This record gives sequence, structure tokens and C-alpha cells, in this order.
Amino acid sequence: MTSPLWHPFTQHGLGEPIPKVVRAQGALLHLADGRTLIDGISSWWVTTHGHCDPRIAAAIGAQAQTLDQLIFAAYTHDPAEEVAQGLIDLAPRADGRDPLSHVFYSDSGSTAVEVALKMALGYWHNRALDGLSTPRHRILVLEHGYHGDTIGTMSMGERGVYNAAWTPLLFDVTTIAFPHAGQEPKTLAALEAACTAPEKPAAFIVEPLILGAGGMLMYSPAVLREMAAICARHDVLFIADEVMTGWGRTGTLFACEQAGVVPDIMAVAKGITGGSIALAATLATARIFDAHLSTDRARLFYHSSSYTANAIACAAAAANIAIWREEDVLGRIAALSQGLAQRLGVLARHPAFANPRQHGTVVAIDLIASDAGYLSDLAPQLRAFFLDRGILLRPLGNTIYLLPPYCLDSDQLDQIFEALAQAGDFFAGSA
Repeated sequence: MTSPLWHPFTQHGLGEPIPKVVRAQGALLHLADGRTLIDGISSWWVTTHGHCDPRIAAAIGAQAQTLDQLIFAAYTHDPAEEVAQGLIDLAPRADGRDPLSHVFYSDSGSTAVEVALKMALGYWHNRALDGLSTPRHRILVLEHGYHGDTIGTMSMGERGVYNAAWTPLLFDVTTIAFPHAGQEPKTLAALEAACTAPEKPAAFIVEPLILGAGGMLMYSPAVLREMAAICARHDVLFIADEVMTGWGRTGTLFACEQAGVVPDIMAVAKGITGGSIALAATLATARIFDAHLSTDRARLFYHSSSYTANAIACAAAAANIAIWREEDVLGRIAALSQGLAQRLGVLARHPAFANPRQHGTVVAIDLIASDAGYLSDLAPQLRAFFLDRGILLRPLGNTIYLLPPYCLDSDQLDQIFEALAQAGDFFAGSA
């Protein structure tokens, strides 16, 4: 019997096996057939402290018996207020920069970034209405970026086979070259030129330090700092997409901290609830909020979803924030980062691999192959290879990356890297 399920990023015509997971704990996934997998990618980059964290699970259970869902248009509840204040307290800060001070809830990384886009365009629209600026509509993006799968976020991301069907719906953007090593001045010069072009841009959006789906491409905090500074000099809004990079992935709570950058708008999701349940938020400075503040109801911010600030999800996020405040999460991250670095250094000497790279708990390495790129036939072969060895990994073409939960122990790390070395041996002939 054919399953009625339609899985994301899955070509069902290939008939690849789809394992059934029946429970999870810590870094482990337990399958219906009795096998156990090490979750090497935090179940699509969301799980931080580990699966089924007891504090977060308890908060979800308690909230479900008190208040589950509430219309958030002109109503509020304690979990939403607690999380909003917690996010503001934890957000990046820097001398001389207005802090992020307002929180708008949504339900996924894509919608959080879509909200950021609408905030930026709404800001310039309302300033133009007040005669304080000319209208601005153009968005600057970083080459190879990925920001989600809604129409606005696809427009701001890299174009390719994964969004070709919807090209007629996508709007034009100005793309700034990625700052590859040695090419950073080219990137900064291109951004400077775009910010001073006759058609003044509204905003520049980046994934700080790591471009995730673009191939785990990494760049330095110094480049991030200078890109933000260029935008500030020319009054171009700076949007940080911290959906993947937030919640400790790069070694600090938010990647922007490493550059001393406070964005005008910041999108967060994935790890906001520890990876337990869907929630997202878009943080903005006071000037973004104030541009929408009026006695005219026509100038309110027109965005919502039915589950905005769902109370159960907010309770999970509040528990997650409490864990960050009360436990040594950064210490666990530092230890995991060190363990990853040591093992990556050994793997980098394997002749089948190239371009090892790391930011915090995110590591990536490229399997040398003639069949490279996102649609490389190596990707499904590698997924199956690692599945047979009890590990959940999902390579981006010939790029193998790890983005594990912070509870991963030394033995589990050894098992993963042993499988990576075996993959190098087995697939070395693909070059």
C-alpha cells in the first residue's frame, strides 16, 4: 500500500527507504526495527540540548493543561511575555548601537525571515508616507544564501533547481559576492557600491558567519562586522538571519556577538524551543517598531498566523531560555567544539577529503568528487552509507557536515568520525 505521506525534500519515485522513528532521547533516535541512530544534524538543525529534554518536556505538559492556544491579536499571555523579555535580554548588544527591543512571533524560520523582510519594507514605506525618505524596495542578499521556502524568502535566496518552478513569482534582488578567503575586499567593495547606488536599497540580509544550505560556507567575524558597518554608514537596514546560527551553533549564543554586531532586525527559530516544538521570532529595534506606530489603523503591521505566540510553544521556549541562564550550556558547547576540532584535524589528512572548516559546533568537509554540487548522486549514497552505520547525516551534495546536539558524548563522536573515515575510503574512487 502506498503511504499517503508526502515528505519534504524527498523524491518518492526513487523508492528509497524511509525509517520510522518511535522515540528519541539525548543524541539518539530509536527506530521501529530496533536500530539506534546518532543524530548528527540535530534533526535538521533544531535540537540543541538533546531530544526530549526533561525540563522542556515538563514545561510543555504543564502548559498544555493550563492554556494551549490564544488569539494573539490584541490578547496576550504570560509565556509570550516571558520569552519576549528573555530574547531581548539575550540578544546581541554593542556600545553605540540601538538594542533589539521588540519581538514579533511566528512559527518557522521561513516566516520569521519573511516577517523581517516585511518589517524592513514597511519601515521605508511608512517613512516615505511621512516625507522622511524616498521609497525603498530593493533588497541586497549574499551569494549562495538560503532563507526559507516562502515566496519572499526564496526570492532572497540562491536560485536553482529547488525553486525553479516558482521563478515567475520571485522578485529581483541585488546579489553580493560571497566573501571567499582572499576575496573579502571584493565583497565589501560590491556592498559599498550597492549601498550607494542611485536606487537606494532598503536592507541587506545575511546568514552571519555560516551559510547553511548553501554548502556550510563560512566567513570571518571581521567581514560580518565590516558588512554591518557599511550598511550603518549608508542607512541600509541590516537583517541577520540567525535561524540556524543562533542558540550556540557558532560557539556563542548568537553569531552576531562574535562581530560585535547588533542588527536592525534579527530572525530566530529552530533552537528557540530547544528543538522540541515549532516557534519563531523576529526581533527589531525601536526605530523599526516606531515606524509602524500610529493612531492610524491603516499603518499597523499586517502580518499574522493563527498560531502566533502559541502558549505551549512559548512555554517550551521559556524553559529553553531558563536552561541557557541556569546551566553551563556554553561550557558544553566549548567542549563539543574542541572534540569536533580534534577529530576534524585528523580526518582532514585523509586524501579523499578537502576544505575542512568549523565554526563552533558546526563542522564541514568536502568529499573530493567529480560529481559535486547539491544534486550530486553522492548525497543519497552517503545518506544510506551513514544510515547503515547507525548515524543520521544528510550531506549537501558532496559536502558532509555535522551539526550535532550539545549532549553528544566522546564515544558518539568517535563513532561518527570513524564512519566519516570509512566513507572516505569507500567513495575515494568517485573522484
